[in-house]
Amino acid sequence: MIQPELSLSGSAQSLPTTRTMYRALSRRDAAYEGVFFTCVKTTGIFCRPTCRAKRPKPENVEFFPSINEALHGGYRPCRLCRPMDSTKPVPPLVERLRRAVEESAEGRVSDKDLAAMGIEPSTARRQFQSYHGMTFHAYQRARRMGLALRDVKAGKAVIDVQLARGYESTSGFREAFTRVFGTPPRGAKAGQCLLAQRMETPLGTMLALADELSLRLLEFANRRGLERELVLLRRRLKCAIVPGSNAVLAETQRQLTRYFAGESLAFDLPLAPVGSDFQRRVWAELQRIPAGRTRSYKEMAARVRLPNGHRAVARANGSNMLALVIPCHRVIRSDGDLCGYAGGVWRKQRLLEHEQKYTRAMATKRHNKSQKELGP
Repeated sequence: MIQPELSLSGSAQSLPTTRTMYRALSRRDAAYEGVFFTCVKTTGIFCRPTCRAKRPKPENVEFFPSINEALHGGYRPCRLCRPMDSTKPVPPLVERLRRAVEESAEGRVSDKDLAAMGIEPSTARRQFQSYHGMTFHAYQRARRMGLALRDVKAGKAVIDVQLARGYESTSGFREAFTRVFGTPPRGAKAGQCLLAQRMETPLGTMLALADELSLRLLEFANRRGLERELVLLRRRLKCAIVPGSNAVLAETQRQLTRYFAGESLAFDLPLAPVGSDFQRRVWAELQRIPAGRTRSYKEMAARVRLPNGHRAVARANGSNMLALVIPCHRVIRSDGDLCGYAGGVWRKQRLLEHEQKYTRAMATKRHNKSQKELGP
């Protein structure tokens, strides 16, 4: 995945560099959906980074951070990728594949089954991998194991679960189950399964993980170290991670939409961050920083009663797995430098600009309302 670099030139200050954006365009990188729009000078149209149209030459391209700026630049929306649609839709084939897995008694769809459905297996694998970032077969294996865990926790006999999920061999089922959950089926009643869902935002794709009670992770899909975080969660929680949705994830999507629309900059979600006592103290303090405001690492260290611990605070900040909800992007250096951000410094800048813009707008609205109530 491309790691964005911050552009420091002109009006595109909050965009990745032109080189980074053109590489993302060349690879049709879905993580940059909503981050920038590609404007083609020779055709007068603007597109998503993932548009399937023929790639334009570098000299014929310019990039804008928003639809509004692209329109003001004289460009019209592409009819192929429809960049003015608010979110990236699930491809019909991907939706059909997921539905087929759910309707299958064993939670498994073979290449032979796909052929019977009139679907070319290689096409299915390619589209599923492109949208979900995992192969169709990997999804099926994870889904079957997630359902097996749910059955075991519900008290069903292991042999019944094994057969229901399409495993003919007891040893094969036990080995596969243990490899995923770290414990054999008979010891898994206390285990759990995290559901994973992609969420499209104006700053790119995010990945959310939640159990039935709490949000465990919310990160930009191309965050540095995301794979390491997933391994950490699997190990500490002794769980599998499978695509799916639940009430917590649905509410997360709703609040993310409101946040980026400027309707509410506050989040009210059930959280269960995984970390040390010190890390949780820092994360709790992060949640006390008002939207539109920033604090320095030095100020944060003083607030967690560790005056000389700004480096420890910075490490805890970087270990936060709940982006936006626990707003680590609101911490900067004492000299005002934005410093690092695992999701990309350009994103940190865009988030702060977004919050400051809507904080000012809300303050103006409150002032005008109070003046109106006072009367002439």
